[in-house]
Amino acid sequence: MLKQDYMQVSQDQPNYFEAPLQLLLFVDGRPKSRQQVQRIRAYLKELQAEYKFELQIIDVGQQPYLAEHFKLVATPALIKIHPEPRQVLAGSNIIAQLKNWWPRWQTAVDAYLKLQEDFQERIDDNGRVSPAKSTITSVAVSAELIRLSDEIFNLKQEKEKLQEQLQFKDRVIAMLAHDLRNPLTAAAIAIETLQANYNSETGEFQRLKPTMTAHLLKQARTQTKIIDRLIADLLQVGRGSDKEFPIVPQRIDLGQLCLEVLEELGDRYLAKSQILETDIPKDLPSVYADPERIRQVIVNLLDNAIKYTPAGGKISVAGLHRTTQKVQFSVGDTGPGIPLESRDLIFENHFRLQRDEATEGYGIGLCLCQRIIRAHYGQIWVDSNTTGGAWFHFTLPVYPF
Repeated sequence: MLKQDYMQVSQDQPNYFEAPLQLLLFVDGRPKSRQQVQRIRAYLKELQAEYKFELQIIDVGQQPYLAEHFKLVATPALIKIHPEPRQVLAGSNIIAQLKNWWPRWQTAVDAYLKLQEDFQERIDDNGRVSPAKSTITSVAVSAELIRLSDEIFNLKQEKEKLQEQLQFKDRVIAMLAHDLRNPLTAAAIAIETLQANYNSETGEFQRLKPTMTAHLLKQARTQTKIIDRLIADLLQVGRGSDKEFPIVPQRIDLGQLCLEVLEELGDRYLAKSQILETDIPKDLPSVYADPERIRQVIVNLLDNAIKYTPAGGKISVAGLHRTTQKVQFSVGDTGPGIPLESRDLIFENHFRLQRDEATEGYGIGLCLCQRIIRAHYGQIWVDSNTTGGAWFHFTLPVYPF
């Protein structure tokens, strides 16, 4: 009897009797194919009344791996899986194809049964197992193997991703502890010096000149900002995708923002006797961006430039009105530069050059920069400096007037 309901091929429900002629009908849930499927099933029912065969109907939405197993490119599709060879009928004229092939399939079944009688391909007297034939049950086993293989592959991928996350976490914790030590020590020394020289009765700092007091207060404030930035960078780089990265764009003066950051980092590049060269046109148009996020980008790029440029080297900052829609901002240095093969990789999460393994930083700064710039629909990249070192460039949209 023809099965009227969609069925899953499964070895959990084995067929104890398998007819010599075995067919699989692959269907989908599209309304356009529903009438065609009904006509095919009705025609098969007529054929089964005259010639017994076994049919199972498979919904590709429930068992997509079976469609992949048979390399189907369209549904509905009717497959003769036994007797061999396998044959696929697909397209909009399955019934017409079936009318043409049905007598040949009957002949093939009769020939198969005759061979069964002559050679008895089961188990002979010597205990030899006969060759396995392709049946609905064997297809079910193959389908289950495909499904399990897919699950194992997905589990392996999840395992590798979790292992990478755990390794990143351990590495970041160790490096963050190392990076926080210096600013924490500097801030603590400044605060302790101020506290030791503070007279609560007079409200004044004893044995400290006003300039020294101002310097210590600035040092404590600067170091706490560095600590805050390190922690903020770490938290932000671990959040969602670029599209989910929150920004609050507004009109900002990119040149003025850069000068503020340079003043904030002034003690660092002056301590290394580095030369600062700026080329920011006065008529550089305002950009439409999040000021705090872009400040993070500039701080990260200048921080790297100061870190990798040797004492007495040069740091360059430049602005360029590229088009009516884009402004380009660049930070250059005379450090060791970035190898050509690593220029795309350095923007990946926690990627670090081998030479930098002993250098402070946990390799998320440039990844964070890329996420911020992409959230503004801009681009960020690195080039070689003609005088040695590297040039980092990024673009931002011009503020619409």
